[in-house]
Amino acid sequence: MIYRRYCRIAPILLALTVSCAFAVDERKKDAKPQEAKWRSLFDGKTLEGWQTTEFGAHGKPSVEDGKLIVPAGDPLSGVTREKDDFPHVNYEIELEAQRVDGNDFFLALTFPVQDSHASLILGGWSGGVCGISSINGFDASENPTTSFRKFDSGKWYKVRLRVTKDRLNAWLDGEEIVDADIVDKKISVRIEVSPSKPLGLATYIFWRRNTSWMRGK
Repeated sequence: MIYRRYCRIAPILLALTVSCAFAVDERKKDAKPQEAKWRSLFDGKTLEGWQTTEFGAHGKPSVEDGKLIVPAGDPLSGVTREKDDFPHVNYEIELEAQRVDGNDFFLALTFPVQDSHASLILGGWSGGVCGISSINGFDASENPTTSFRKFDSGKWYKVRLRVTKDRLNAWLDGEEIVDADIVDKKISVRIEVSPSKPLGLATYIFWRRNTSWMRGK
């Protein structure tokens, strides 16, 4: 029997803010902060701007019904931005993700953090662990960001990530699941997902192949 695993994304949205958006210009004390501007990172029709993540024995992504499909790999499959065309601090990303089948992480969102990178993990370590990999060398299953959630197959989950110079925050269906102070912390990714840098999404097989879907806001 062949099991299939997918990821859907349609579309990923990136909120861009610049450092001065939160600064007060002494010459314009009444000036309002700049509003964050969203832009889509996936057009729902093509893979423009994305490429297959070179994990080795990976599947080939495609687009179906406005969703990005990432088929099963062995054990990883994913997509990665072709260019480093977004900020490394003061930004947010929103998307929706769905586990269709399987029992390990259906979303590893790898993202830049200033001069390094980290990954937000949903459903890892046999299906329930959430958190950031890695902080001071400890991954999502063993650092202060670790939490556990039950993920139902076939259900959409809204994911939001915020990166600032001193904190990482993440929300799942509006509930904050990560609030990490990263001042003087070493931020890194596990070596297995390094090909997802600078920005990528991956899904992982554990025993049998998962199926997951992702879509944007």
